[in-house]
Amino acid sequence: MAEEDKVEETPKKSKKMLIIIIAAVVVLLGGGGAGYFFLMGSDAEEVVEEVRMPAVYTKIRTKSGRPMFVSTVLSDDDRTHYLQAYVVAKSRDPLVAPALEKHMPLIVSKLNTMFSTQEFAKLSTLEGKQNLRADATKLLQDILMKRIQIKGVEEVLFTNFVMQ
Repeated sequence: MAEEDKVEETPKKSKKMLIIIIAAVVVLLGGGGAGYFFLMGSDAEEVVEEVRMPAVYTKIRTKSGRPMFVSTVLSDDDRTHYLQAYVVAKSRDPLVAPALEKHMPLIVSKLNTMFSTQEFAKLSTLEGKQNLRADATKLLQDILMKRIQIKGVEEVLFTNFVMQ
């Protein structure tokens, strides 16, 4: 009988010890996580930002592969002025590049219309060029929103921009 009592006590002690060990591990992990959160502060936000998807650059070009837009622009003088622009869309979503390729004829058409309605005097300023980039970005975002229900394009870049 005495031996049976000893056998029953041993499993109870090991269960209690296991519960204590698990509780200690949970407390240590929770404390470590809370300490990291409070000690890192704003640095924790920077870590999250570094994990962003890499940028993907898609060249906007005609179906024939012409890499640039050439358009006449409006002017107050009697001369004809031209705009030549190489356009690249920057995104971080893997769905965007194939969508841009698929809808490239629509995108090229809309951008051609946008470029041909610009005024030479306004595009001669830095602010005018920046506004055109912002308008082109919004245009591509609107097209993608209608087609694939995401904005997708972070910004439009002009890799070459010449006016004459």
